[in-house]
Amino acid sequence: MGSRSSALLVVIVVLAMCQIGSAQSPTYGVGRAPTAEEMRAWDISISPTGKELPQGRGTAKEGAQVYVQKGCAGCHGATGSGGRAPILISRKGASSEAPANSTSSPGAMPGMQMGPLCLSPCISDSTVMALHSPYPTVMWDYINRGMPINKEGTLTPNEVYSLVAFLLFKNGVIQEDEVLDAQSLPKVKMPNREGFALPPEEWKHGRPRLQGYP
Repeated sequence: MGSRSSALLVVIVVLAMCQIGSAQSPTYGVGRAPTAEEMRAWDISISPTGKELPQGRGTAKEGAQVYVQKGCAGCHGATGSGGRAPILISRKGASSEAPANSTSSPGAMPGMQMGPLCLSPCISDSTVMALHSPYPTVMWDYINRGMPINKEGTLTPNEVYSLVAFLLFKNGVIQEDEVLDAQSLPKVKMPNREGFALPPEEWKHGRPRLQGYP
């Protein structure tokens, strides 16, 4: 009877230890699983096809007003260049290459060309977003998620469409009266469209991204 009681006690102790161990499994007590609604709100990437673009519209004239109202000129300059932030509008007749010796102005943001020296990432008159991006949706995506500085995500879809139209027009890519929306924006032929190429096939986990690269 004593041995049977001892065996039962051992079983109870083992089960109790397992339960305690399970209860003490590392959860770190940080955060929680996001809801489906939260995931949709964060999933704001826009692909080259533009299938994720929201409803809305905008023109270059409307974009010129948004550019002023949202304070874009304060960083990028009233004419889209000459400010503390990268150039947005190519200057007519400006050299696209930087001479060997020059200095940048104090407080200039990386990517701003204040004369010959151009910091990395180098944004010059020939590589402004409207001329260098392979797809117009790249501009929409970046402005939507990253502008205005310190107020990211506050622009409405109409304002983003308008700003993209304004920058494309000022850089000679579209006409001033063209209306950009979810259907027309992806169809804009970008000057540097052939300068980029999509991967030949979808990347899969474990596959080297470059041939011969570890």
